[in-house]
Amino acid sequence: MMKKQEPKKDFSGIWFRVKTWWGMFVVFCFATLFNPIVSLLSLMILCFFSLKEYFSMMKSRKSDRRLFLWSYLMIPVQFYWIYIGWYGMFIVFIPVYVFLFLPLPRIIGKGTLGFLRSVSMTQWGLMLMVFGLSHLAYYQFATPEYGAKLVLFLIVLTQVNDVLHYLVSLYLGRKKVVPSANPNITWEGFIGAFLLTTAVSYFLYPYLTPFDLKFGILSGVIISVAGFAGSLTISVLKRDLLIGDSEKFQNLKESYLTRVDSLAYTSPIFFHIIRYYFDFM
Repeated sequence: MMKKQEPKKDFSGIWFRVKTWWGMFVVFCFATLFNPIVSLLSLMILCFFSLKEYFSMMKSRKSDRRLFLWSYLMIPVQFYWIYIGWYGMFIVFIPVYVFLFLPLPRIIGKGTLGFLRSVSMTQWGLMLMVFGLSHLAYYQFATPEYGAKLVLFLIVLTQVNDVLHYLVSLYLGRKKVVPSANPNITWEGFIGAFLLTTAVSYFLYPYLTPFDLKFGILSGVIISVAGFAGSLTISVLKRDLLIGDSEKFQNLKESYLTRVDSLAYTSPIFFHIIRYYFDFM
């Protein structure tokens, strides 16, 4: 309807964003409402493709391939800790053990050239695309009673915040946060999405969460701010990795990575705040 009313405006970005988000929403609905194992496998595949696209942006050498292989192998291990419900190992496996182990395959037989760049960038990718997103799978194992609904609540609010930020920025956006990285991220978009996402949270929380009024409203605030931080961080990250490669930059606008950027932040932040304040987690 908006495209017909204003044919001169470019709605291609919001069209791909909405289409992909609703596709993800349907997958999450089926995955979370029927079987936790289906959800686990679905999210493991999502992490794999997101990490793969992140690696495709890196200017890598042949010596980095072993590092990438070990990173992919860490994904099923991370999800195994979720499956058996070992929270302690789940929370430290990537930030501690994988971070300490990962430099070794890069060093052995591959020398030191470009060592710091390849290892640090790989570790950062694992933190965002595997550690961050894997929290989505842990909700149902942490609280079987509320987990599925909490995931849907998180997905809906993150989606709403993402789309509203884009729309408000498109119509009212003037002050760009990082114009060199993403002109669609504006302060007006942040404020508009913040207020509207909080309002949506107020109406949704009684149906999808066990929260009281105070935390129901606070949930919208948390998810809106965390989603903004995720979109902003990965926009700058992509820009930094793809300087001088405009063709690849355009192709990745419709990638998994562009769609899950906000989830990489909202999922772990929301999870740990709930776990800290509520006994049911």
